[in-house]
Amino acid sequence: MCDFILDIVQNAVEAGAGRVSLDLVEDDAALRVTVEDDGRGMSPEERRRALDPFYTDGTKHRGRKVGLGIPFLVQAVEQAGGRWSIDSEKGKGSRVSFVFPKGNVDCPPLGDVPGLFVSALCFPGSHEMAIRRRRTKTAGAAALDYELGRGEIAEAVGGFERGSSLALLREYLESQETD
Repeated sequence: MCDFILDIVQNAVEAGAGRVSLDLVEDDAALRVTVEDDGRGMSPEERRRALDPFYTDGTKHRGRKVGLGIPFLVQAVEQAGGRWSIDSEKGKGSRVSFVFPKGNVDCPPLGDVPGLFVSALCFPGSHEMAIRRRRTKTAGAAALDYELGRGEIAEAVGGFERGSSLALLREYLESQETD
């Protein structure tokens, strides 16, 4: 699932967002994700076309003939019996939400959450990003609840350009995810 989440965050950053928020909430029943931004937004027609794997606007990745991120996400969510929504307004931003029911055999594994957050925070640009991570006590995992701000984290680790800073950031995130 982390790959789906990172793709949506990348879309937000590349849509010129000044602010991106990522909420990742987990309990025994489901994993809920919301990515919201104040970027370019999409018209109703652009939203419809974003679901077509054989469409891309050609501006984000010149020469690319397909845009698979959102279509693959939608396919996986629907196959697992989950829900998704894309709310967007041209010139105002977008909100992508999805829920995977954890009890469904087709629910993909969550993946490397610290790696997801490191990658998301390192997208280039001057945007701010707020990450909220919550997990209620689940079978085999303790509860957790933390928030990160991109500017605050960059200041604390000395930016995202040096490997030692990224290693420190990853170590911190891993400590937040462990029981």
